[in-house]
Amino acid sequence: MRKVFLLLAPVILMFLAFRTIADQTISGTVTDANGNGISNVTVQVKGTKTATTTDAKGQFSITYTNVKAVLVFSAVGYESVEKAVKGQTSLNITLNASQQNLQEVVVTAYGTKRMRKATFSAPYANSQVVQGGAAGVQIRGVNSIYGYNGERELNTEDYDHIAENGFHKVSDDPLSTFSIDVDAASYSNVRRFLNNGQLPPAGAVRIEEMINYFRYNYTAPTGKQPFSITTEMAACPWNTKNKLVMIGLQGKKIPMENLPASNLVFLIDVSGSMQGPERLGLVQSSMKLLVDQLREEDRISIVVYAGAAGMVLSPTSGANKGKIKDAINQLQAGGSTAGGEGIKLAYKVAKENFRKDGNNRVILCTDGDFNVGASSDDELERLVEKERESGVFLTVLGYGMGNYKDNKMQKLADKGNGNHAYIDGIGEAKKVLVSEFGGTLFTIAKDVKLQVEFNPAKVAGYRLIGYENRMLNKEDFNDDKKDAGELGSGHTVTALYEVIPAGVESEFLKDVDPLKYQNVKATTNTSKDILTVKFRYKQPDGNKSELIEQPVIDQSIAFDKTSDNFRFATAVASFGMLLRNSEFKGTSGYAQVLNIAKAAKGTDAEGYRAEFVKLVRKAAELSKAKVEEEEDVVVNE
Repeated sequence: MRKVFLLLAPVILMFLAFRTIADQTISGTVTDANGNGISNVTVQVKGTKTATTTDAKGQFSITYTNVKAVLVFSAVGYESVEKAVKGQTSLNITLNASQQNLQEVVVTAYGTKRMRKATFSAPYANSQVVQGGAAGVQIRGVNSIYGYNGERELNTEDYDHIAENGFHKVSDDPLSTFSIDVDAASYSNVRRFLNNGQLPPAGAVRIEEMINYFRYNYTAPTGKQPFSITTEMAACPWNTKNKLVMIGLQGKKIPMENLPASNLVFLIDVSGSMQGPERLGLVQSSMKLLVDQLREEDRISIVVYAGAAGMVLSPTSGANKGKIKDAINQLQAGGSTAGGEGIKLAYKVAKENFRKDGNNRVILCTDGDFNVGASSDDELERLVEKERESGVFLTVLGYGMGNYKDNKMQKLADKGNGNHAYIDGIGEAKKVLVSEFGGTLFTIAKDVKLQVEFNPAKVAGYRLIGYENRMLNKEDFNDDKKDAGELGSGHTVTALYEVIPAGVESEFLKDVDPLKYQNVKATTNTSKDILTVKFRYKQPDGNKSELIEQPVIDQSIAFDKTSDNFRFATAVASFGMLLRNSEFKGTSGYAQVLNIAKAAKGTDAEGYRAEFVKLVRKAAELSKAKVEEEEDVVVNE
């Protein structure tokens, strides 16, 4: 017996050394040297694909199975830390800023060139030199990013140019018409840039999406109307001669138990560009969060695409969560990206399982880097426009960095009667797919359009802040064939107008020569209205729009006497103009934005408004730290 024990002892010791245990969860907070929570820190179980990211407060929660599990904490701009779990249920970590600065972009070529030299303060990514594809080009840091394999990759992110809305003279153009936009992708993408130690490119800053990232406490709708309308106005803080007018919509919130049954098709990009815990790994974590919200009557299908498109999971009841999650866990990245074929197959599956009185939707998870099959913007837009006629809506969830195609994602969501979110971490996934589950996936009104008519007796000029890619012709307002935005359950939509009162001179209002053939008469309008807001919308399954009108009385209210809603939305708009270096920013400054935002945080249970204050501080530091010099570099012809 003793011999048997001695023979088995090594085996027993090996078993104990490498034994696994039941799933254990460890939670904690990651902070910087000053004790501030750091968002979007990757927390990974070393040697596995199990990973998560910290939320807006720097908090995380992750499950592990190995008693010797080691957690790796990493974030761009900070030194990585490894900690053994040792059976703990909570663990707080402090990350120190990386001491290496970004180096300059160095271009050597034939001819005479002018070089821009940039210096950035830490925290930032460690800088390495890579050779570009063209002879004589070296790129250090600025135009490159780290790939999942640790190698430096060229940054090919793509953003459309935004031509800011200017001021219009009411005497020439009294109507302003636009489609609503409930997308919030721009804010989380801007947050990613700032947390990585970069000011975002101007094309990434869509002010309306930044404003609409936040919840506002508008009055809930009553009766049969799907939304309520709230308006407010006060002096404009960056130009006190002007006024700001806020228009807010509050969508009716449908209780979870009353939501219609869902027919959801996950369309997952598993191409090589999606490899890594912050790409496909984050997609998988996001999908599991959504699966946990599903009911027995809901049906889930999974379609994937890389070099070709294929089915991974046929329609499965939401009650069978284990089967759905097993299919999600099996996803692996590799190959080229046949995005067009994937979209076709996903819509085919959605239509084959269409629920007449339910919610039918394709949920696309991708970085947008399509390169096989239908990949041009025009082809994909036409494809999605055609498919939306079936009654299947589209949600686009963006992931990844360095090759993210923001412009393509925007267009697909717009054309597909859907919405667009950028998922920069598990905290954002929870916001979009758990906290705002109904608003993200359940449409209560479609083709929602706004038209504002300004009273020339009260207003000389006006400017809509943001919504540049949502502008409509005035004739489109009454045209039910014209597509517009969708409003989800519980969603809020906020729009701001900067208004130049009648009699106020402004450099932004340009005169033209008197018209010869027009009969121009002085107005005798005595109305107290400064403007009238008109809304058109359709039921989710309807084809004929309904109209709502609401006049707004002219008022003179001190800015600090307005609601938290008004002041916080104003702070976000001002922040967006600063990031874009807008010609209309007036006397805006980061200090002013901070003061307004801090005073207007109000109830902030999720911590999103507090996080905004931190981002403003980061942007202020980056703007101050950025030093640009121009040097002449003369080389041989």
